[in-house]
Formats: sequence, C-alpha cells, structure tokens
Amino acid sequence: MTTGISPVSCRFADYFVVCGLDTESGLEPDELSALCQYIEATKFRDGARGKLAGANEGENFEQSPLRRTFKSKVLAHYPDNVEWNPFDQDAVGMLCMPKGLAFRTQVDSRDPQFHSFIITREDGSRTYGFALTFFEEVTSKQICSAMQTLYHMHNAEQYDILHTATSPRGPEELPRLHHSQHRPVLHAAPAISRLQRFNSYDISRDTLYVSKCICLITPMAFAQACRKVLQQLHHAVTSPHPPPLPLESYVYNILYEVPLPPSGRSLKFSGVYGPVVCQRPSTSELPLFDFAISEVINLLGVENVLQLFTCALLEMQILLYSQHYQRLMTVAESITALMFPFQWQHVYVPILPASLLHFLDAPVPYLMGLHSNGQDDRTKLELPQEANLCFVDIDNHFIEIPEELPQFPNKLEFIQEISEVLMSFGVTPEGNLDCDSDADTQVKQSGLRSVDVASDKRNGNLASPLNSYLLRENETIARLQALVKRTGVSLEKLEVREDSGGNKDSRFHCDEEELKMHQLNIHVREVFANRFTQMFANYEVFVIQPSQDKESWFTNRDQMQNFDKASFLSDQPEPYLPFLSRFLETQMFASFIDSKILCHDDEDKEHTLRVFDTRVDKVRMLNVRTPTLRTSMYQKCTNIEESEKAIEMRLMKIDHTALHPHLLDMKIGQGRYEQGFFPRLQSDVLSSGPTSNKWTKRSAPAQWRRRDRQKQHAEHLYLDNDQREKYIQEARNLGTTIRQPKLSNLSPSVIAQTNWKFVEGLLKECKNKTKRMLVEKMGREAVELGHVEVSITGVEENTLIASLCDLLERIWSHGLQVKQGKSALWSHLLHYQESKEKKSATPAGLGPPGFIHDPERRKSDGGGSAMPPLKVSLIQDMRHIQNISEIKTDVGKARAWVRLSMEKKLLSRHLKQLLSDLELTKKLYKRYAFLRCDDEKEQFLYHLLSFNAVDYFCFTNVFTTIMIPYHVVVVPSRKLGGSMFTANPWVCVSGELAETGVLQVPRNTQEITFECQNLGKLTTVQMGHDNTGLYAKWLVECVMVRNEITGHTYKFPCGRWLGKGVDDGSLERILVGELMTPSTENDEKMCRTPPMQQSPGMMRRFVTISPNSKPKLNTGQIQEGVGEAINGIVKHFHKPEKERGSLTLLLCGEFGLVWALEQVFQHGFKSPRLFKNVFIWDFLEKSQVYFESAEQQEVNPDENWQSRVRHFCRFMRAINNTSRNIGKDGKFQMLVCLGARDHLLHHWIALLADCPITAQMYEEAALIKDRSLVNSLIRVLQTLQEFNITLEASLIKGVGI
Repeated sequence: MTTGISPVSCRFADYFVVCGLDTESGLEPDELSALCQYIEATKFRDGARGKLAGANEGENFEQSPLRRTFKSKVLAHYPDNVEWNPFDQDAVGMLCMPKGLAFRTQVDSRDPQFHSFIITREDGSRTYGFALTFFEEVTSKQICSAMQTLYHMHNAEQYDILHTATSPRGPEELPRLHHSQHRPVLHAAPAISRLQRFNSYDISRDTLYVSKCICLITPMAFAQACRKVLQQLHHAVTSPHPPPLPLESYVYNILYEVPLPPSGRSLKFSGVYGPVVCQRPSTSELPLFDFAISEVINLLGVENVLQLFTCALLEMQILLYSQHYQRLMTVAESITALMFPFQWQHVYVPILPASLLHFLDAPVPYLMGLHSNGQDDRTKLELPQEANLCFVDIDNHFIEIPEELPQFPNKLEFIQEISEVLMSFGVTPEGNLDCDSDADTQVKQSGLRSVDVASDKRNGNLASPLNSYLLRENETIARLQALVKRTGVSLEKLEVREDSGGNKDSRFHCDEEELKMHQLNIHVREVFANRFTQMFANYEVFVIQPSQDKESWFTNRDQMQNFDKASFLSDQPEPYLPFLSRFLETQMFASFIDSKILCHDDEDKEHTLRVFDTRVDKVRMLNVRTPTLRTSMYQKCTNIEESEKAIEMRLMKIDHTALHPHLLDMKIGQGRYEQGFFPRLQSDVLSSGPTSNKWTKRSAPAQWRRRDRQKQHAEHLYLDNDQREKYIQEARNLGTTIRQPKLSNLSPSVIAQTNWKFVEGLLKECKNKTKRMLVEKMGREAVELGHVEVSITGVEENTLIASLCDLLERIWSHGLQVKQGKSALWSHLLHYQESKEKKSATPAGLGPPGFIHDPERRKSDGGGSAMPPLKVSLIQDMRHIQNISEIKTDVGKARAWVRLSMEKKLLSRHLKQLLSDLELTKKLYKRYAFLRCDDEKEQFLYHLLSFNAVDYFCFTNVFTTIMIPYHVVVVPSRKLGGSMFTANPWVCVSGELAETGVLQVPRNTQEITFECQNLGKLTTVQMGHDNTGLYAKWLVECVMVRNEITGHTYKFPCGRWLGKGVDDGSLERILVGELMTPSTENDEKMCRTPPMQQSPGMMRRFVTISPNSKPKLNTGQIQEGVGEAINGIVKHFHKPEKERGSLTLLLCGEFGLVWALEQVFQHGFKSPRLFKNVFIWDFLEKSQVYFESAEQQEVNPDENWQSRVRHFCRFMRAINNTSRNIGKDGKFQMLVCLGARDHLLHHWIALLADCPITAQMYEEAALIKDRSLVNSLIRVLQTLQEFNITLEASLIKGVGI
C-alpha cells in the first residue's frame, strides 16, 4: 500500500543500483550479521539455565568459507541523488543483499532470485525497491586465492575436531558429495558430537561464483513491471547475443523517459526484449497493490490468512519467517493492503537485515520478516517475547497465534465468501502445500486448473467444489458445509472461470498470468474491504468532533476521546464485541478517526478515506433497514464487477506510451558487452536526465502532477503546513515513540539510544492506559470532572485489562538476558518464588513464605475481630493461580495473576516487591532493560498504584468455573452472647453466579470454611436453626463471609432474634449483604469510587412497634424514602445489563423498597398494650380475613376490586402456608418482593387504604389514611410497571407462585 508518495517524483524509477563484491577492498567478513548469528547460537550456552547449544551452528568463522557471509557494497547507483528522495546507501545496501555476499561453485544451483523491499523514512513515507540477485563468475585472482587460503585455515582448525566424515545428511547435499568427496557443506550439526565435514575448495578444479544484484528504487510499488525490466536486463547480459542497444540506453530510458502512470491510467514502455505494461487505479478505486494475493493463499491457506489478518488488526507483534525474501514481502504487503481503509501504524520491516536482529527485542507492536536459513526449525529460534506474538512460518504453512485471540466477526461466512472467489479462479482455499519452492517464479496455481474443474463439472464428477477443494481433515470444512446447509447457499451455482485454452487473450496488453493476478487480487480485496464497509457503515455518527479549535485539539490529543466507543458497541451484535472492543482501542483506528476529524470536505480527505466514505454512503443507501439495528446478517460484496471492469478497461486500451529507448551520446568504445557479466555502466550519460523532456510537457500527467502536489500540501483546516506536519508527526508518535528502525550500520550508541526510546515509549503507554482505564471505570465521578465517556461494559473492561496484560508482558520482555517460557512476567515470578522458597526454610506450619504481614493493611470495621484480614502475600497469590487446573499456559497464568492482583488492589505493591529483588533482576535483565531504569520503574509502579482507587472484579467475573474456598463467621450479639444457645445453626450463601445449598455450622465455633464453585459477587445469606435443645433462641449481630482467594469480605447485618416466641418468631432470616471496603475510615472518602449501592449498616434492629423503638419519621421523610428506593430500582434498569449491581440489595437492603414500605405502614400505627408486639403482618392478616368474607358477601360488585382482592388473598395464603419459619417480618419482605415482581403493589396499597381494618388499627394522622399522600404513593409505585423484575431464588424459596 502506498502511504506516502514523494511529492515531486513523477518518474517511474528514481534510481538504478548495482550491488556486489568490491574487488578493491577484497573479502571482508560481514561482522554484523556474523556476530548476530554467533550471538543467537551462543545465547543458550551462557544462559541462566546453562544449556549447551553448539556454537558451530551459527558462528561465522566455524562455517565453511563458502557458507560465510561477506560484506557487499553498493558498487554504483544512477543518478547520484534526486532531491525528493535522497539516496540512502546503508538501507539500500542492506536490503538489496540482506545477508551480504554469497559464494557458490559450479555444482551449486545459481538461479537468479527476485525480491522486493521497502524503505520507510522516519516521517512514514515509503520508497520501494525491486532487486534481482544473480551469480557471476569471480575473475579476480586475489579473491579466488583468498578463498583457497580461507579453506586451508578452516581445514587445519577442523582437523583436530574431526577425524571421520559423517554420512550425508540431506538429499540436497548428495550431488555435491559425488562431485568432490572433500566439498564442505555445513548444516546445523548436533551440538554434542560437534561433527563437521572437512574438505577444500580447489582453485585449479572449481569455478567460484559470487552474487551480484541489480535494483530499481521507485516511488510506487509496480512489482510486476519492475520484475520484467530487471529480468530482461539480466537476460541481456547472459544471452549469447548482445542486446539491440547498449544497456545504458535501457537504464537511461527507465530512469528519465518513463513517467509514472497518472491515476486511473495505464502506461506502456519498452524493456530490452518486450513491452512492459503497468496501470494505476483511479482515485475512486482501492489503492495500488501489485503483489499476488494468490501466492499468500497458496502459502498459508484462507484460515491462517484470516488469523494473521486478525492479529494485524489488533496490532500484535507479528513475525514472518521464510527463506525467501519475496515471500516475506508478499505476505506483509498483502496483509497491510487488505486492511483498507486502515493503515498499519507501527514498526514495519518486511525484511529484517541480519544486523538489525536486536529489533526483535522491541517492546512495541511490529510487523517484521525474518529470513530463515532453511535448516533451523522453529524451536531453535530464540525470540525475546512470545506472549503477544503471532509467528508465521511461511514455508511450512504454519501459524502460531497469541492466546485469547478473538474471532473476526462472521468468520465462517467470510471464509466461505473468500473461498468461493478463490475457487472460481482455480485456487484452493486451504493453500497448496507443495507450492513451488522457488520464490522467483510466481507460485503456480495449484494442481487443478480451472479448465479441468469446469470440464469435470460438466462430466458430473464434482458434487460440490468445496468437497474436492478443501482438505478433508481441516476443521473449517465441516463448519463451512454446515453453514452452507444453514444459509441455503448452493455451491452448484459457483462459476469456475474457463481459460481460453491458455492462448493469450489478444484484447489485453499483458500476459494472461498477470491479468489473472490483477483480477483475483481485486476480487479478494473487495471482499475484505466490504467487511469493513458493512461493519462501520454508521461510524460517522459516533465520531466526536472537537469542541475547541484545532490547535488546542492537537495539544491535548492524548486526553481526547475521538470516538464514542460505548455507544458504537452497544449497537453491535453480541458476537462481534470481543473483536470490535479490542479493535477500537488500536492506534490504526484512532488514526483513521483523527484523519476523519481533520478532513471536513472531500477535497481534503486522503485517498483511502475518500474511497471508504463513498462506499459507506452506498451501503447506507442500500440498507433501507433502520441504520442502527443490531444485525449480524452477512452481506456479500456487490461491487466486484465494476472494480474488475476498470482494470480490464485500462489493460485493453493503453492510455500512455513512453518514449522508446534510443542510442545515447556515448564516447566510442563505451557500452562494450561481455557475456555473463553485468558491465560497469557509464555514469556520465546516466548521471542526469534530458534537459527538455517531452513527457514533462504532456498535459495529462502534468495536470495530474500538479493536482497531486496540491493534495500532498493541502492545507488542513486553517493550519499552515508546519502545524500540519507537526500534527502528522504527533499523531504518528501517539502511543509509539519509535516507528521505524534506522537502517544504518549500528553502533552501540545507536542501539542504546533506540532502547532508551523504547523505555520512554513504554512509560508513556503505561500512563495513557492507566488513565484511560480509570476514566472508564470511575463513571459518574469522571464525567463530573469533565472527561467524556461514561459507561463501560464488561466486554470493554475485559479488553482494557487484556491490553494492560499485553503491555506488562512487553515491559517484562524488554532487555531479557535469556528467554524462558512464553511469558516473561510469569517466568520472573517463578524465579522469585524459587529464590524465596530456598531462603525461607520455614517449618510447614508457619504458613507460606513471602508473607508480609502488614498491620496497616485492611482494617475492617464492625465484625473486625471476627474475621482478621488475609495476609498480603505475593507467593500465596501465585499459588492460588498455580492451583487452578483450568489455566494451562504460562501466558494464561500471568494474566490470571494480574487480574487477581488488580482485584485485590495489590498489583503495584506485588510488582514493587518482585522488583525489589535487585539481584534477581540483574541476573535476568540486560542493563538497558526497562525494569532496570530506576526512575521509569518508579513512575510505572506509581501509575499502577492509581488502580487502587477503583473496584475491579476482573478475576471473579472471568474465572467463573473455578473452585474457591469461602470462610463464614456468624457473629452473635455481644450483649446476649450465644453461649447458652443449644440449637444447630445453618447457612446458605448465594451469589450472582450460584448458591451453596444448606451448610451446617458447628454450634460451638459458629464459623465454617468450605470450598465450592465460584459464587460471583455475594448477594444474600439465608440463615436459621433447627429449634432444638433447651435454649433455642439466638440473637445474631451479623454474618461475615470472605472469599479466601480474592480476600473480598462481605458483611450481612442482622441484629434480630431467631427463635420461637421471641421477636417475630422467626427461625430463619434472609440477610442482604454488601462488600466491605478494606481501607481505613479516613482515606475512604478520598479514593473510593461511589459504591455500587449504598452499603447496609446495622439493619432495622427491632422493627417491632414498641413505644420507644426508634425516632419516628414524619410523612415527608417517609415519602422521600419511598422515592429514593424506587429511584434506585429505576436507575438499576437503565444501566447496561453487564453493569447492574444487585437488585436484591435495592429491594431488601438498607433503605430498600421493603424498608420504605415498612415505614409507610408503621406511620400512625396504634400503640399496642405493654409487652405485646404487633407486626405489620398482623394487620395484613386481619385485612385478608376481612377481604375474604367481603368477597363472599359481594360487598363491592366492581370487577377490578374483586380481582385485586383475589390476588392479595392468594399471595397472603401462599406465604402463610410456606414450610419455612421466616417470621412475620420475613413474610412481609416476601410479600413486597412478590408484589414488585408481579406489578401489584400499587393495587394493594389502594385496597388497604380503603379497608375498614385500617380505620381500626391506625390513628387519624396516619399516612395510609391521607388520601392525597396515598395517591402520590400509588403513582410512584406505578413506575415499576415497565420493568421486568426477576427475584433471586433465595428470596422466594418455598412459595409456589
């Protein structure tokens, strides 16, 4: 994809370059790449584990001389320099021949190899290079004898080690061994035996060849055209007959006389032997892309390509691995091109030169390609970090993806649609496992040609293309076929394109293979682009336009939200959320929205944005359905035909033809031709172009050039160029300090500086992440403080925590000495655990080592003595994670440990403790590592400390199936100790996820520890006793329950008697609890988030109506209480489902609905005689008796009245008949809950207000006798009608209504 095109370049190629062996300077070992190989090989020997890996696997000087790497030089480049694209000698030299010079003899294969590369400048603009590497005979006697000498030395060294030759190890070595028993071929030999072959290069018998490379540097990636030009130039020097004109004429022509084709036009120019055609998409089409996507599919298969694509969209670290440079480039460019309209924002080095290997240590997202030597397998490759790495072994058709990778939306249907496109071109969707190993020739279309498919289909041999094409064992197939059945798509209709018998279609000006490549590319790219147009069809609605002027928007860019993520996600179908919530957090999405905000009118928009917006508009026109309707209906791509037609039109009718090559004004004797050698070209004729150039005057390209320049320099919204440049730089640097490695010969100081940038970048990223997570979490408070977004869904919270875990992994893998296991963080923790356990030879009884008992930590109020806080122990928390059998991998364990530490508000503290072992950190990390930069480390821990201000349940809510130990303590009233209590108590604990069932509590200790599946956040405790023994009366203050892993302690206040003939005669009660805050009282006000609900204190102690019970509330206060209670319930239902707290608390907790209605009925209740308590339930029972007799006598003929009475009496009877001993107040609570559930409360209040019993039992001033107050109460209760209230099972157990 072309992101930045040099503004002034309008030539097809900027430079022609020749690289190879500089005979003047002789053979110089390429120390850098040799050193890298050596370090890779010896890394394990000196590693902490002390494993032995033979150095002979990588050390340059133990390699046989023919296999060593030697320095290549840029021998010549024409012209010397062009102003718009300064020549970067280091980068070009490194990328033309990334492994340096290669030597061969006549027995080795010496096919020319083509590869392309990319140079990304620091401002993000790109230049492309296309290189053809071939072998030339070495004519210099000095070089040949130097090689002979190297062999003598090498053999002398090896003689001590070896006395026997080993049998040949691979088929490709056999021919060499036949040719000469003494030829060396080094493969990675087993470390133990240190075997090597021992041999010689014989100057008198062997011909020595060395690699040379010719290369074009171009502003745009016309890969096919450049390949043809270079192949024809190479052919010219190897063919027996000299070319028609001197080579200079052709090079001059391509440099100075061939223009770039204008947008939407095609161009034809002459190579040495035949015409070359290239065409460029118009501004309304997808951007230029000239690599074969079919090759990527053949190499990896659709399923793998989609996994890799998902990793790239989520900005993971991606490492491509292949022994063919061109494959690395093709895969990297294809994946980034398919991302349209988004652009990869991070380090992008499709071919990583050997001297830059330390860049794999980069703790930032990257997309890099690593050259394999074809001998080492994946296990030998030591990568600094793998927790967040997507590793793609291209040659072995294999991909390793990070854990917890979300699925791309509609993955199956998407794969199906791509497969149909591929099969119509005769490409097998699962890849072609035996594709041509030579990267130079395009990967051939796999075995079955579409012609055969078509004829086979006519003969009726093919039931369904899917059956024959997809590998049987591939699991996707089964899913696809099921999908086909479900969606009713008939694959019979699948058209397979018939080839016109292989003859070239005379209408087109390019060969059939190339046309087919263009067609297949555009088909596949349109299908991918269509996914984003469908997914983001309404994205504009959610873009947050800045309220302030642009300048201040730039300055505060870090803090600004530019997209309303929460609202956008709430419109998406559920299955999309795991992917989308993570994608919206990426840099590429932020940059895309930034460019949208900056470009108001179409003229300003950059190309990709303009094309995308027009497509989105089309989709919106087509979708007449409500725009924000959540639908996961899969909609196929519809605009393939027009895109394909545009390409075909350009190839049928060529718009521009460049000047033909012609004789140049050269001195006699210049341009001599010698077969088999690429000559030194005449720099004087190639150093500058023609003074007056015909095509610069041609109108079309000139206009186009002018327009393009205007576009390049378009002033964005009242900004002058400097400001805009500054902004673009800033936007790029946001979240990533280092965008591109500098391809220069690296000195230690450059490497140190790079690492310093990484450290700064990690710290900045940590600051931004913690801030974003706090703003999201703090909800209301944050909004009051002026931040933008309010709600945060469970999916979003998970996404943010997952990205924090990724950041921690990247920090922990920066500057590692030796890598062990896939998770650097977990490996550090294990080292720490091991060292602590060695140091502490504690007897087993004294509890696990590594405890810090901290008196200031966790003072709890109320019941504090009953349940001392858990000790703070890093090691103990690790053990909890190690005991969870469901978590199998190191990365999973590290993530679980981070989640647990966040939930316990100990993350910063644990990590501080881990890093306080300086000896261990020194042993594990290099000097430049982030974890050894003291200031940055302190700041980092400080940022993490801010998480203690909010409550996370990120462990409890994620690991829902694990077993958790709980500790329950029943706290009897201090006044009347339960010492005489003789009955057998029991409890039953319920949480949001499950409940325990009845658990017997030992009478003497009144506490119990049990293990059960995660209950989630705890909501209620039912408790009671069996009423046995002489003294079965029990006054309970509260019940405390603690989760022994997370340390969360819940308090369930009671303050009531349980026993017959005391209080309301109840033998069991339902208590509603709330999480206790572990912090001390004074700092509580400072840092607590508003609690999810108000925490119940001591609940109504005696709600008996005794003359001196509690200060009476007046009618105003009671009305306010009811209003607050109802308000709480209404708010609860207005929150997204995943964020709602406990409804039970709002109904039965302190100041809940039950309490509020209790106040209503107690107001003005006539005082009973001394020593006799009258309960509200007594009043309700009397009313029930009245209603039942009134119903029989048909006092009120009104149908409505009768049905209300029937309901009321039915509920009263059902509650009275329950087998549970829940007492009179328990029954009242149950009635209120059921009435709220069935929306009957307001009817019952109306009934009771008119009931004669009310007149007898209430004083005149009672609220229930005041008409207007009762009416307003009824109106308030009616607001509950629109909500679907579901009650927790524990509240209505034993009542069958």
